[in-house]
Amino acid sequence: MMTNLKFKAVLFDLDGTLLDSLVDIADSANQALQHLGYPGHPTEAYKTFIGDGVATLFRRALPTDHRDDQTVARCVQSFHESYDKGWNVRTRLYDGIESLLDGLIARGMNLAVLSNKPEPFTRACVAEYCSAWPFRVVRGARDGVPNKPDPTSALEIARLLGCEPGEIVYVGDTSVDMMTAQRAGMYAVGVSWGFRSVEELKEAGAEVVVDRPSQVLDIVGRS
Repeated sequence: MMTNLKFKAVLFDLDGTLLDSLVDIADSANQALQHLGYPGHPTEAYKTFIGDGVATLFRRALPTDHRDDQTVARCVQSFHESYDKGWNVRTRLYDGIESLLDGLIARGMNLAVLSNKPEPFTRACVAEYCSAWPFRVVRGARDGVPNKPDPTSALEIARLLGCEPGEIVYVGDTSVDMMTAQRAGMYAVGVSWGFRSVEELKEAGAEVVVDRPSQVLDIVGRS
């Protein structure tokens, strides 16, 4: 798994990569759906709903004949209200992430986060669960900026870090992450512990898929 490339930074996805946040997201989404009179879903179903932003989550979760823009917008608003109260109930760092982040800092890596979760929630999660490590840039979904897999935000992060895209390892758990990395010219690393399958990650362009956080250290090497 060793590479011959010289990396300077690691850019992480958030949900399904650093954070096991599935239960809190699913609970808040189900509350939003039920508040508006729609059926909820089992927690596991949200593994295929998450990844492309909150609006797309509800386009997947709503009944097929109720996915109009107005209904989706109402669900998004209701979700924001529910998630604002419950984003940190069951969420936790995945096992091995603390040691990974310690190791990356010891190797002199710059750290950043890019999520399709709304930016206020993204920043709150990083502040709550990752405050022990100096993440230089944290970006979530923002008005006027296209979501992943558009590479705009990833390239913005590269500029802010003072790195060339090829000097950045992009770590994520969905095809959206792998496509973002590919389009930005970053080194795409998929993780098998997240919300999507290894097959999806490979088909979307993952250079490698890791099963343990510590394997990311083998990729970046030693400074």
